Amino acid sequence: MTRSHRLFDLMQVLRRHRGTVAGSVLARDTGVSLRTLRRDIATLQGMGADIIGEAGVGYLLKPGFSLPPLALTEDEIHALVAGAQWVSRHADAGMARAVQDALAKIDAVLAPEMRRAFDDNGLFISRHQDTQDRAGADLGRLRLAVREQRKLHLVYREEGAAIAPVATVDYTIWPIMLGFVASRWSVAARCESDGAFRIFHLDRIDSLDFLDERYPGHRRQLVRQWRALPDHPCRQRDCG
Repeated sequence: MTRSHRLFDLMQVLRRHRGTVAGSVLARDTGVSLRTLRRDIATLQGMGADIIGEAGVGYLLKPGFSLPPLALTEDEIHALVAGAQWVSRHADAGMARAVQDALAKIDAVLAPEMRRAFDDNGLFISRHQDTQDRAGADLGRLRLAVREQRKLHLVYREEGAAIAPVATVDYTIWPIMLGFVASRWSVAARCESDGAFRIFHLDRIDSLDFLDERYPGHRRQLVRQWRALPDHPCRQRDCG
């Protein structure tokens, strides 16, 4: 690994931790000795990175610094292009435009020898046939509702027994996360009536109203509460 790639990797590890991290952890994650790590930290500080800390205590990277120019491996470029294909073919138009704009910015700062890899990706992501069949649900507005903590009112088709008709139920929910699992869009939310967390599949929503009222508290705290529950989906399978 070249020294420039090592410095980029170190910056990525510092960004991932978002707080003070021990030098031994940084050395392990970047595959170098503590002595090399200290030299690399000093190099980054000399380049303008606002890294606070010292040996034996830990290091903290303050935001606002990036290493020019952008250096990516071929696998990293292919991963970005594949991810962009997936988003553009499974998400809403606003997200698709955003990811294409992001790829254009990346393309503009890539080294010339890496642009061939950017334009010659060997991966293809198909468009799921039911992506647009969401009972009128607007993914762009749903993303905004999640981000702004706006309440939603929906009429939902519950799963019934094989011999019973499907019942529809009204809910007012606090949306906390959108998900795409098994080719199906869903929204995780807290029900206002009983405080329970549930997953609502968009293809079973008969009607959806976006309310102006915001729900109290912080969405990220609700996500943490949901993930801590014993019946959370990630406790039932490997979610990465």
